[in-house]
Amino acid sequence: MDAWLKERQVDEVECLVPDLAGIPRGKILPAAKFIKSIAGGTLRLPEAILGQTVTGDSPDTDAVDATDPDIQLVPDPRSLRLVPWYQEPTAQVICDCTYADGRPVDIAPRYVLQQVVELYAARGWRPIVAPELEFFLVAVNTDPDYPLEPPIGRSGRAETGRQAYGIDAVNEFDPLFEEVYDFCEVENIDIDTLSHEAGAAQIEINFNHGDPILLADQALLFKRTVRQAALRQKIYATFMAKPMEREAGSAMHLHQSVVDATTGLNLFADDDGNDTPLFHAHIAGLQKYLPAAMPLLAPYVNSYRRLMRHSDAPINVHWGVENRTVGLRVPRSGREGRRVENRVAGADVNPYLAIAASLACGYLGMVDKLEPSKPITGSGYTRAHGLPRYLPDALDKLADSKPLKRILGERFVQLLLDVKEAEHDAYQAVISSWEREHLLLNV
Repeated sequence: MDAWLKERQVDEVECLVPDLAGIPRGKILPAAKFIKSIAGGTLRLPEAILGQTVTGDSPDTDAVDATDPDIQLVPDPRSLRLVPWYQEPTAQVICDCTYADGRPVDIAPRYVLQQVVELYAARGWRPIVAPELEFFLVAVNTDPDYPLEPPIGRSGRAETGRQAYGIDAVNEFDPLFEEVYDFCEVENIDIDTLSHEAGAAQIEINFNHGDPILLADQALLFKRTVRQAALRQKIYATFMAKPMEREAGSAMHLHQSVVDATTGLNLFADDDGNDTPLFHAHIAGLQKYLPAAMPLLAPYVNSYRRLMRHSDAPINVHWGVENRTVGLRVPRSGREGRRVENRVAGADVNPYLAIAASLACGYLGMVDKLEPSKPITGSGYTRAHGLPRYLPDALDKLADSKPLKRILGERFVQLLLDVKEAEHDAYQAVISSWEREHLLLNV
């Protein structure tokens, strides 16, 4: 890393650690001190940063050491990238975490995903993922009580109707997206297609498929990149699952498949292009365990506002071929591209945890040789609401799921439950405008 930094004349290095919410925490160091800190083992942070709520509070939990010890940051050289929006040459690197004795910090989200990938590797399997991230562009809003609005584009007007896949609607923000692509090229973020989604000023970016850990890294950095590029245009980019009440929500659809680690052949289809029993078992695992994994796929109260009937988001875990009304869509493809698209996760997820949860569910189905339900051909919205409707319901399901707790880690799951309980309690303490509007003088 020293040679890489010197070659690019980097002045500072941002050491990033994703917390439970997927917020990059860490330190900024002069490049020379960064190298010395790695060699001397002095690149550290308090363990408690991994156990705080999205508001920055510390919940009452036994899953984090009450003495708040330091943890060691171990930069992953594969994640070393330039930060393209600074004038002075600056690098960013994503770090793993260990304790003083070298043990990995098992509550770190990146480690949770690494462990799931290792389970696949132990069986000669290699999971492949491709996220699709949706987000809204909104006008600058400094008052949290005021509803969000679409920003003004090049035409001088804001969108007032739905412009799904509208080319000119995307061109309204050409300077922003040109900069996003330029930034991503500098950062080696392998994004592919850009399209306008159903909501006003709602955009989707597709990533090319690849290794789950590297794709989670890219998704983490992409969120940061889009926000920075938007701020340069004096607008906001938000990955809230449901930022506007009359618009569709934002998802992180996850395409996933499994290949043979030795041959690279897709294990989800045979030589004739037919689905394999392993593929159906993977789908069955998603069907059985996704409801319990919801705190990792829909982590906030707002997340469940997206998962409503006829809302371009699923309400159950039925599956079907080329069916976007169900939780699990199988795109038509040849053998090489056979995959399942998990449409449940919102854009508000921590990408490491959402990918880990989705792969864990599929893995359980594969090792237990589960059988899926029959694929459906009609609308999934005519079927029962099979996903949890509220965060507390989801937390109860995860707490009762021994298989998921075993794969994701007992201590990690306990911490996640405690953090989410604290966040829900904080939400319950807030009185909404709806309550003041309809209850103040009427009840």
